[in-house]
Amino acid sequence: MKKIDFSRFRLKKADIHELDDRMLLLNLYMTQLVVLLIAGIIFLFQKPDFKAMLSLRPGAQILIWGLGFAWIVLAVELLIFRWVPEEVADDGGINEKLFARRPLWHIVWICLFVSICEELLFRGAIQAAWGPYWTSILFAAIHVRYLRHWLMTGLVFSISYGLGWIYLRTGSLWTPIAAHFAIDLVMGCILRYRRE
Repeated sequence: MKKIDFSRFRLKKADIHELDDRMLLLNLYMTQLVVLLIAGIIFLFQKPDFKAMLSLRPGAQILIWGLGFAWIVLAVELLIFRWVPEEVADDGGINEKLFARRPLWHIVWICLFVSICEELLFRGAIQAAWGPYWTSILFAAIHVRYLRHWLMTGLVFSISYGLGWIYLRTGSLWTPIAAHFAIDLVMGCILRYRRE
């Protein structure tokens, strides 16, 4: 059996400007697949009621709560970006690089994929055991690029807590998925089309 020489592999901090588009997308998709895998492992132990979790029974409330929450978040974010210095809201250029030259269909796909994966893990799997407060702390912590600025960390925590609250309110995971998708899509489109 051939042995793998692990000394050849080195981890180093990546500079966003050194990443090409292919590597950035590969990183995004691999990260989200890991998130999905972790959610799946947690679900094996929790044995959740997927029928209840993914119920469409709340009907229009899913869109009312999801899109209503997204509208509030987007209004707050746009006010923050208008009045707060750019360096305070800086994520290191990752979102700009990810969305700036992407076609609309790909922006929609990325936002849908990310919202489903992250909400399955955080609201579907972790919140069931930890509740919305501790889940939101973890959610903010994994968004490492925002941890340098207290305002952005607080905003990510607040958004996560709100997503957890609207999930509890409607009982359907589609509500935070809809909100997460709408927030990411609008912000992605702003980054993509603001120069045009």
